[in-house]
Amino acid sequence: MSQLDTADRQEPTEALAAKVTRLTEKLTKLKEEMGKLAVYEKQMLASPDQQISLTDPDSRSMATSGRGSGVVGYWTTACQDCALKSQCTTGPERRIPRWEHEHLLEAVQRRLDANPHAMRVRRETVEHPFGTMKARMGATHFLTKTLPKVAAEMALSVLAYNLTRVMNIVGTKPLMAAIVA
Repeated sequence: MSQLDTADRQEPTEALAAKVTRLTEKLTKLKEEMGKLAVYEKQMLASPDQQISLTDPDSRSMATSGRGSGVVGYWTTACQDCALKSQCTTGPERRIPRWEHEHLLEAVQRRLDANPHAMRVRRETVEHPFGTMKARMGATHFLTKTLPKVAAEMALSVLAYNLTRVMNIVGTKPLMAAIVA
């Protein structure tokens, strides 16, 4: 807020206007995030044990051996009286680990089950160009940092690969004629 007040007192310039816009957008996003957190706080305070899990409403924080630490997980005493307990676990409580993005892996597996040859097609069509680009770059990593720079580096590699493919398929003279036209 103080930066915005300082900006208001200065003479308007393009850079200043851009800064004001950027700061205003940041402030708006922060206020939206605070609103979401306030809703989560109300939900948390309303729950009996003052805990909520955004990925699994039934999960609760369990104490671990570390001081003041815990892990969120599927632990309950209701399993002791369940008729299906023997099908889930042999322990006194049911513990089933699950990654928060497990549904994505399951979706991929369903697609692979529906089309078992998909990975073979991928290896034949996609993996070869990436392997070729990687070999041409002479390294196994990007030379730049930050997403925009890496995206530009990748775009140049793809362009070089595509031009080489066109030259190999069509020939150099037809390619040059197409560029000139």
